[in-house]
Amino acid sequence: MKQTTQSQLQGRRIAALGVTLCVLCAGQAAQAQWPQWGGANRDFKAAPAKLADKWPEGGPKHLWKRTLGDGYSTIIVDDGCLFTMYRTLGDDGKPGPEETVVCLDAKSGKTIWESKYEAPALEGQTDGFGWGPNPTPLIVGDRIFTSGFTARFHCLNKKTGEVLWAHDLVSEHGCKAGRFGYSISPIAYKDTVITMAGGEGETFVAFNQSDGSVAWKSQSFDVGHSSPILADYHGQAQLVAIVSEKIVGINPADGSLLWEHAMPDASNMGSPVYGDDDIIFCSSAYKSGSRAIKLSTKDGKIKAEELWYTRKVRVHFGNSIRLGDHVYAPSGQDGPAFLSCLDVHTGKVAWRQRGYAKATFCYADEKLYFLDEQGKLGLAKISPEGIEVISECKISESRCWSAPTIVGTTMYIRDRSDILSLDLSAKLDDAA
Repeated sequence: MKQTTQSQLQGRRIAALGVTLCVLCAGQAAQAQWPQWGGANRDFKAAPAKLADKWPEGGPKHLWKRTLGDGYSTIIVDDGCLFTMYRTLGDDGKPGPEETVVCLDAKSGKTIWESKYEAPALEGQTDGFGWGPNPTPLIVGDRIFTSGFTARFHCLNKKTGEVLWAHDLVSEHGCKAGRFGYSISPIAYKDTVITMAGGEGETFVAFNQSDGSVAWKSQSFDVGHSSPILADYHGQAQLVAIVSEKIVGINPADGSLLWEHAMPDASNMGSPVYGDDDIIFCSSAYKSGSRAIKLSTKDGKIKAEELWYTRKVRVHFGNSIRLGDHVYAPSGQDGPAFLSCLDVHTGKVAWRQRGYAKATFCYADEKLYFLDEQGKLGLAKISPEGIEVISECKISESRCWSAPTIVGTTMYIRDRSDILSLDLSAKLDDAA
């Protein structure tokens, strides 16, 4: 019962924060059901809906499945349509030179429109884990914003796929797209869309949504793979982002630096997690680990102080979810992987669950849904006291590195070849 109370309190805090962020971000983006990386608030929490408490043997009902293409871009949802990105493979199985933005009918999976553009690999890029695309698109009103493996940034008409404007972040803004490809998912702030490039004075670039003109550009940090989040610090909007060896707070109105804190040896793919107690959780695999950063104000300036650091939880490519005073995260990279829980105030690990490969998370109806990279999908109840895995099933034989999306009673999953729609509705309880 303690966990239920915590969840209710956290739900109220998240709802209040969500209202604030809806004002901070473009209003239209918040209206979409799952408009961007991590959902409405970039926290991987779905809107309330009654979902099944357990699954029958074999897992949830498959509504439809179709071949898509290579890539790790997750699925966004708006007005009965799904949007994502992929790269076509040739008959020899090798990736082709084009990337595709695709709009699908949510009920059938059938293609509504596709927009293709040339995106051959850049010098130094490798196909060791695929040629992407890696980032997730962003919906704002009737526009969809995308970035790909080679850092080609596009604004398209959401209804038709027509390209409205485009930028090459490499040639125009000094972006180093990276050996494993560009991975930053764009984020909206008022009338701008913000991304990260990495050129001198151009780590952060804000484009005007209407015409693609540069609203501002700032800072000179190297860019990794972690996508930024928007947070509200006592009325001050801030873009919280992980760059090379640091985590920083940026004013999304003009790109000025609000604060910074060291993150030695960070090799991040996951986004930071912000709480309404002004604590930021951030984690990295390999030589780094997890830490909590507490924000406060001193002499009119925002101060970032490290509360704790631990190597016991190291998030690789997965995502973390905060509920109450605890963060739930996948941990591990090359060796054993765990589903983990730790106290955000102390860094103490509450529990670790073995038996799963590296995973991504989604939270809905007070349940944790996890998808490990080997295609195992699970449904669990979680609390600081432990995890109860209620149902699990094998959902894919291909590599699963893309986080699930839940809208209403439907889950959408993609692996490196297919996209799948699953029924999570409570009627499954009768069949289980």
